[in-house]
Amino acid sequence: MDYSDRIVDFDTIARISNKLRQDGRVIGFTNGCFDILHAGHVSYLNRAKGLVDVLIVGLNSDASVRRIKGNKRPINPQYDRAVVLASLRSVDFVVVFDEDTPLELIKIIRPDILIKGADWKDKGVVGADVVKSYGGRVEFIEFLDGRSTTGTIERIIDAYCNR
Repeated sequence: MDYSDRIVDFDTIARISNKLRQDGRVIGFTNGCFDILHAGHVSYLNRAKGLVDVLIVGLNSDASVRRIKGNKRPINPQYDRAVVLASLRSVDFVVVFDEDTPLELIKIIRPDILIKGADWKDKGVVGADVVKSYGGRVEFIEFLDGRSTTGTIERIIDAYCNR
């Protein structure tokens, strides 16, 4: 199974979201780079799914990741990252976006719940005002301590480059 039916474009997720809303399903949205998937990501996505009927993940494109994290990232290309995410039981749909933020995608999906990591609590969440304007809400989820893609990359460099 290649999970390509769960990796969709903006037009497709707009149709899917409208249908889900008509059916009374609770739609959740989160986003990120999800470059080297680790236990922290899986825990976060499982907890996010526990809040909703359908979890949609916005995935930063390769170009978007490079603008945000620098030219050495991402480690894994966007299609590979999308396939890995789509293979998780907690993720219903993955949509790749090329912008620096998922604001346009949030406007298209109109999630009931916008879900972010707790590290965003005091930073201002992109799209929170949009979601709240139609009665939705923002939920924050704590991360597992010591799990990060940057930390994983640093351990790899230390183990294999700094002998």
